[in-house]
Amino acid sequence: MAQIASKLIGGNFLFSETNPKDVFIPEEFTEEQKMIWQTVHDFCVKELHSLGLERVALLEASKDMELIKELFHKAADLGLCGVSIPEEYGGMGLDFNTGLLFTEALALGLSFATTLGAQVSIGSLPIVFYGTHEQKQQYLPKIATGEYVCSYALTEPGSGSDANSAKTKAVLSEDGTHYLMNGQKMWITNGGFADIFIVFAKIDDDERLSAFIVEKSFGGIEIGKEEKKMGIKASSTVQLFFNNCPIPKENLLGGRGKGFNMALNILNNGRIKICAGGVGGMKFGVTKSVEYANQRYQFDKPISEFGAIKYKLGQMAMLAFVNESAAYRVGADVDKKYRELLDGGATENDAKINSMREYAIECAILKVQGSEAVCWVADEAIQVHGGMGYAMETGVEMAYRDARITKIYEGTNEINRMLSLAEFYKRAFQTKELKINDAAKSIPMGIVQNFNPFNNGFLATETEIVSNLKSVFLIITGAAGRKLKTKLVDEQEIVMNLADIMSVAFMAESTLLRLKKLKTDPAADKEALKTKIKMLQLYIYDGLEIARKSADNAIDSYATGVEKFTMKRVVNSFLRNYDINPKNTRRAIADVMIAANKYPY
Repeated sequence: MAQIASKLIGGNFLFSETNPKDVFIPEEFTEEQKMIWQTVHDFCVKELHSLGLERVALLEASKDMELIKELFHKAADLGLCGVSIPEEYGGMGLDFNTGLLFTEALALGLSFATTLGAQVSIGSLPIVFYGTHEQKQQYLPKIATGEYVCSYALTEPGSGSDANSAKTKAVLSEDGTHYLMNGQKMWITNGGFADIFIVFAKIDDDERLSAFIVEKSFGGIEIGKEEKKMGIKASSTVQLFFNNCPIPKENLLGGRGKGFNMALNILNNGRIKICAGGVGGMKFGVTKSVEYANQRYQFDKPISEFGAIKYKLGQMAMLAFVNESAAYRVGADVDKKYRELLDGGATENDAKINSMREYAIECAILKVQGSEAVCWVADEAIQVHGGMGYAMETGVEMAYRDARITKIYEGTNEINRMLSLAEFYKRAFQTKELKINDAAKSIPMGIVQNFNPFNNGFLATETEIVSNLKSVFLIITGAAGRKLKTKLVDEQEIVMNLADIMSVAFMAESTLLRLKKLKTDPAADKEALKTKIKMLQLYIYDGLEIARKSADNAIDSYATGVEKFTMKRVVNSFLRNYDINPKNTRRAIADVMIAANKYPY
């Protein structure tokens, strides 16, 4: 019998059933939150889309930093630079989930979304999360008003995913008043015109990184040329060179040797925001594609009437809906965990840090799923537009180029797949936070009866499938772990297979819970619910194929003989055929988009 989730524990979705009433769904956003979304949306339309594609293309080609700075300060005047900064330091003090909604709306801002996104996320959050009161008082008000532009300097030419191998060094001066920093950083967003850099370096011969708040005015900083990039071309990206840069000792952030954990936690924040931004990008892609498909005629009818186009539109819309469901589920859980920690006596800083850290598994999943979905949608948007999509005139080629970076930054998707499983193993077998042994005992009975306390008739088949996906993940993970033991970490292909099964289970469950909660809401739009159910069904249909293939790959890669035969029989008993008509399901979803001439939800 499945346990009922009662604690806010990251990764616990694998071992317990969540009551739908405990899940936040996007339909519950308040009018105030929707107004914030609208403000950001309107800003992007007015200040960027109204420039016209020729002007935006010129902006990309010329690296017109003056225009970028002008846009930045207009955003600051609306308060958009302070969304994550507490009110006492001059910000808006938005909760985390509203911050995700802000990020979704900001996706309409093209390359400028990267500029403003860095300011409100990785550029300022290290101070918000880890700064002393004095550091916050000194820097956050000016960051909130846009007087200070922020940047985040972690990556080096020789250290990317292995961040702790960084060579940049800080040495305390003989009089003990300041550090002298020497080293090099690369891929620094906003670096070309930033006033503040959050820089990670090792003090003396420390094994672990420390973090520093570095002002450009300190001197000893050489800013490299703007990088020539595939996408996000209107975003400043440079190298930084530190040559005896003097940093007051008071500007050490979070304590000596604490930088590595800080970087990981800030990246968790950025990972889920990539998914939220991806949701905005996907909705934009659907809308642009539907608008074009409705007005583009071939063979005496709009191309939106053709099945090949409906396939793409239905798939695009489904991916946007599923990623939205999962992102805001986790965002709300982060907020709940934050309040739980505060109520338990944690300081505000610790509550912010640990509520984010709690959902490291889910953040890694969302980063991978959101980035891969938005890249797929951008690619298919070009395909819907045909030759016009390849030209700059429609703007979708820019979206394609800009989306591609999301698979790379905040840790490549390969790293995030491995990270999600590594974090799972740590919590299940080292810290024992996740009760894997209790869950394993219930799996054999699940093969027989698949009992679920919330399987009450509505979406009963889908509920069973989600439960079975979790069981398949736990069975193969346990078996591979017993067979390979510590060598499993080196079998990266198997690890990524397992991560994909876990991801499908989480994304499907998040969407399922959203629909179950909507079903109980008397005010919910019943026609919209029908379409949303179809999007869940389509995701599960596709997800089962991913899970089966990943399971086969994993089993074939470590098992032999009787064990292989037995494992495959077990997997097949769980992941049985799901009987829907995928063609009609996609067409029904697409028809709703076509009638609305946009993504309507």
